[in-house]
Amino acid sequence: MSAPALPRADRFPLLAMTDSPQALRALPADALDGLAAEIRGFLIDKVSVAGGHLGPNLGIVELTVALHRVFDSPTDTLLFDTGHQTYVHKLLTGRAADFDRLRRPSGLSGYPSRAESVHDVIENSHASTALAYADGLAKARQLAGESDRAVVAVIGDGAMTGGMAWEALNNLGAAPDRPVIVVLNDNGSCAPTVGALSEHLRHLRGPTPTHTSPDRDGVIGPLPDTRTLFELLGFAYLGPVDGHHLPTIEEALHIARDMRLPVVVHAVTVKGKGYAPAETDRAECVRAIGAVNPANGKPASKAPASTWTDVFADELSALGARHEDLVALTAAMPGPTGLARFGERFPARLFDVGIAEQHAVTSAAGLALGGLHPVVAVYATFLNRAFDQLLMDVALHRLPVTFVLDRAGITGPDGPSHHGMWDLTILGAVPGMRVAVPRDARRLRELLGEAVAHSVGPTALRFPKATAGPDIPALDRHGPVDILYANGLRDVLLVPIGPLAAPALEAASQLARYGLGVTVADPRWVLPVPRELTELAAHHRLVVTVEDNTRTGGAGRALAGALADTGSTVPVRVLGLPGRFIPHGTRADLLTQAGLTPAGIVHHVFQARAGHPHPTQET
Repeated sequence: MSAPALPRADRFPLLAMTDSPQALRALPADALDGLAAEIRGFLIDKVSVAGGHLGPNLGIVELTVALHRVFDSPTDTLLFDTGHQTYVHKLLTGRAADFDRLRRPSGLSGYPSRAESVHDVIENSHASTALAYADGLAKARQLAGESDRAVVAVIGDGAMTGGMAWEALNNLGAAPDRPVIVVLNDNGSCAPTVGALSEHLRHLRGPTPTHTSPDRDGVIGPLPDTRTLFELLGFAYLGPVDGHHLPTIEEALHIARDMRLPVVVHAVTVKGKGYAPAETDRAECVRAIGAVNPANGKPASKAPASTWTDVFADELSALGARHEDLVALTAAMPGPTGLARFGERFPARLFDVGIAEQHAVTSAAGLALGGLHPVVAVYATFLNRAFDQLLMDVALHRLPVTFVLDRAGITGPDGPSHHGMWDLTILGAVPGMRVAVPRDARRLRELLGEAVAHSVGPTALRFPKATAGPDIPALDRHGPVDILYANGLRDVLLVPIGPLAAPALEAASQLARYGLGVTVADPRWVLPVPRELTELAAHHRLVVTVEDNTRTGGAGRALAGALADTGSTVPVRVLGLPGRFIPHGTRADLLTQAGLTPAGIVHHVFQARAGHPHPTQET
């Protein structure tokens, strides 16, 4: 494999020579606008081919340049919340040559990565966390007597709506001897920022943006009689400043550092700055886009067939027309989770609470107490953030709230923080929780209807980030369990969870050619384990479950436990994802590595039956 190519000196001469923060600080001030333009051109070139988060990175170019000129990373610590806005930071810390493999297997992560660089200190890309990290780091520096190492946290206005951010502000503002600098990147989040904070920031910005340079008294933007929420919490406040005017933002950061107090620097930026398609469609360009035509920002390939999210969006809207008590909640992502269509049709029944999953779940509990049936749509990985609320505020009260988990299982290029591989483990621990996993689009519609009709406790439905494949008909149904394949003998029962029915059916055909009797059963409602499934399993010599949840917990372990409770001694082989953080890569490749393919299933069946791998499979 050839070595990665550095930025071409003919197209990007300034970027080619700016491969470290030290090199950046050596550039003359009059070269910085040219460098910013080159960075934007480079990002448009690379992200349009590899895919990634384009809009937020185009919007943070000047701010990131200023941060690395004023602060000395890694001696000073720069924390980014969320991590999808760190492409410019990666460029300025020596990783430009790696952008040809952005978000590809064994390539550059789309988020900060401690394995990539000493300049990446945290890598959790879940929002609203950086201020708490900053609080802890500042305490550690204080205890170590390291008074010369600044701690800077960059957080967007969307992430600032999260509860953790305010818990951290409450602690940071009360500690004047721990000078953490909070850089508020006010650029609009995935969806328009909601709530009182948004109105407060709009008030601070005033009727027209200010572009004045700060004076040494720290007066930068607001009128003299303006009292900011941040000042009331104990912070000095500088802003708002034009986050695209380098002299202004650099001066503000210098003032903030010299104050040696907790400071909020309020920088106003434009997501997608300098790229017309991104500025025009900011909500789309914040998300991880695929390959696009750089000239117009349109997808480079033909639009895919309907995704699982598309099917859900259509069906929820249809259900909303039939059920006036149906309401929906999102944590700042109505578009990505499929709720935007419902909101367009029933605007008064969609509630966007900001990046606040905990609040979303308990607010849903309140809606259910008020006689409504809430649907909470979140990415599966973000359900982790609201486990206590799910357990104690919804399930304890046996409230009819439906959770729809998008991006369940392997998500692909977003990597370990975004794989939705813990939800079945979490949900299986919740008393009274019923969990459905559709194998195809028809079952999604069917199961969603059953979920919102359930009135005596919580329900959940999960599906992956993928195209919804062809419908898979059932041969028969026993209670909630669909029989998808049966050749008359009962050597092996395959129990695939949701979309893994397709590779399980192919594996069953291969096993039948080897003379094995195979049944394939889709439980549809996987948790709690249906009685009909344990009865079916007890009549087979071997049970193999297949799921894209971690093997620790999940549907397979639940079935094994349910069988043991009946006194059955039928062995259960659980196929799933390994109990470790899985790197970024394509969904197909990562599922193959985990053995969740027809060949992997056949291999494990023969391994379980004979105590060694099937001779046609590599070990």
